[in-house]
Amino acid sequence: MFKATISSIIALATSISFIFFSTPEKSFYHTLFISDSLSDNASISVHLYMLTRRPHVAGTEANAEAADYVLSTFTSYNIRSHIASYYTALTYPVSRSLTLIRVPQEPPIEFTLRQEIYDGDPYADVANEVLPTFHAYAKSGTVSGPMVYVNYGRVEDYIILKEMGVNVSGTLALARYGKIFRGNIVENAYAAGAIGVLIFTDKKDYGGGGDSEWFPNKKWMPPSGVQVGSVYKDAGDPTTPGWPSTEECERVSDDEIEKGGHVPLIPSLPISWADGYEIIRSLGGQVANDDWQGGKDAPVYRVGPGPGIVNLSYTGKQVISTIQNVIGIIEGAEEPDRYVILGNHRDAWTFGAVDPNSGTATLLEVAQRLWKLQKKGWKPRRTIVFCNWDAEEYGLIGSTEWVEENRQMLASRVVAYLNVDVAVAGPGFDASATPQLDELLKQATQQVLDPDNSTQTVYDSWVSSADNPEVGRLGGGGSDYAAFVQHIGIPAADISFGGGYPVYHSMYDDFVWMKKFGDPLFHRHVAVASIWGTVALQLADQEILPFNYVSYADELQKSVEDLKGELLNKWITLAPLLKSINELKEAAIKIGDERKALESSKGWASIWKNDSQKVRELNDRLMMAERAFTDREGLSGRSWYKHLIYAPAKHNDYGSKPFPGIDDAIEMAKSIDTADSWHSVQHEIWRVSRAITQASLFLKGELT
Repeated sequence: MFKATISSIIALATSISFIFFSTPEKSFYHTLFISDSLSDNASISVHLYMLTRRPHVAGTEANAEAADYVLSTFTSYNIRSHIASYYTALTYPVSRSLTLIRVPQEPPIEFTLRQEIYDGDPYADVANEVLPTFHAYAKSGTVSGPMVYVNYGRVEDYIILKEMGVNVSGTLALARYGKIFRGNIVENAYAAGAIGVLIFTDKKDYGGGGDSEWFPNKKWMPPSGVQVGSVYKDAGDPTTPGWPSTEECERVSDDEIEKGGHVPLIPSLPISWADGYEIIRSLGGQVANDDWQGGKDAPVYRVGPGPGIVNLSYTGKQVISTIQNVIGIIEGAEEPDRYVILGNHRDAWTFGAVDPNSGTATLLEVAQRLWKLQKKGWKPRRTIVFCNWDAEEYGLIGSTEWVEENRQMLASRVVAYLNVDVAVAGPGFDASATPQLDELLKQATQQVLDPDNSTQTVYDSWVSSADNPEVGRLGGGGSDYAAFVQHIGIPAADISFGGGYPVYHSMYDDFVWMKKFGDPLFHRHVAVASIWGTVALQLADQEILPFNYVSYADELQKSVEDLKGELLNKWITLAPLLKSINELKEAAIKIGDERKALESSKGWASIWKNDSQKVRELNDRLMMAERAFTDREGLSGRSWYKHLIYAPAKHNDYGSKPFPGIDDAIEMAKSIDTADSWHSVQHEIWRVSRAITQASLFLKGELT
């Protein structure tokens, strides 16, 4: 009786001690993270203002100053931080000119190629720091010839021109921005025989259509506005393909770079819609199709060629420049060797208020909130790493070099990579991810109020939107997730508010535009920080990783249905692919059951029961399964891209299709239609099937 009483007293004391003296549950801190008491839209506004006071292209003093600002801000939040520098080949404009010689004989037009400041422009005093409009990595040269209007410059646009009897060979192509990556526009023009390319921001797409007002009065691109950008079609420093650009490293020659097929072989320039209209007015020939025409006040778009003649001259220089990634680390208390990485780039073509510094300001907001949580006693289970990348605009260079340098450690330790490039361009939430993160993203958006309608959550507005009802996929090469997903196979997500915006990559992407049109109260920035941080906290703190591979298997099954339509009436079999996906689903269900069993064993019993090793082993399988979708040889002709499920589309770096290797092989087989080409399609199907089988075996965690 006495022993029983003593035992009861000890048990009761243990229970009381556990209740009153243990630290709060992680969920308490997670709820606190998204509370009004920790969020700070005024602080985000200040960060964005400070980051965008000057244009800050990669490799410039202004961008180094912005790196120092991020570093000092991380340090002020007691985050252990450092700068990881690389020495990369960046290009800058030296000279450029563009002249239109009109027929019949009228005075030639010498285009100024200058973006104009406006009355009251608060950045007029630093406008001279904006680089002259150019394409990074454009081919230097001087060309002259008639123009042909090629719509968006897609492969299908050139097919239409051929059907119209229009010969592009020996001409300069005039394309409008949109639909595909600008590097692919130049590549497609070269393939069609063009000797140069001009790309204009059509008023129909960027200037408000028939609207007679634009920035600063409305959100639209002004007549002189130009979308600059890179035309390099790969990731990372072109002189160090596959290895990091350290100070004294091996570099390939310019000739080798050109032979690699990732830089243009003809000159190009970006121009404004006002200049584009002048050239269109000089074109004769057939009237373009209705869907090739401009807005209601635009001239009639004809396809040419000519009769006007355009002289294009561009000279650029390539410089080995120092770029600076800023890295901040909050070390995990229980699993310091497991990393949850949050990334955003800092460099901008001009002021970069939307792209990318809305994301940088939001990254600093997440860091500040986590610092506040730490002061209240929170410690992450796993390590959280903040990465502020440099030279993304040139070709995802800062993130790629860092991943290439740290490849083995990242491949063995990273739980997930969470990217925000443009945090806010306007209303409307958008997300893309590898499929095992879908449910986690949805759950996070269910916890955060819609910044534009506080009567509902972000999730409610997201799923009711006709434009963004689903989680997209990270196949395109549009941002810094590429090296993580497509090169080493790390689960990843990318989130934003607003999608595209009219002044993209122009000098009008400044703090004034954000304050007037993008997010006047910075509430959308707050919402992005809440969602981004919530997903990071779940991945960092949940004892068992919240990955759902059943979603992955379901997604792959949908993708196979799309493939079936491509292979009708062919002898190709999808049986191995279907079999491997079924095996993946079985493995996903099995590991889901294991997770539930472990979770049900928790509670009071976990005080005495030590199953941490089982949890660790289960988490390793969940974390590493994505790596199995990669292949060491990579895609045919694109070996840097190792992921066999997600990669950029061959003719549009911004776009993607599932099973990119299969898609590439089908395109080739349809073009040449030989037995060998269709055999290559079957081989690619087997390659993908084997990768999916490897993922299944890893999820099961058993030797065959």
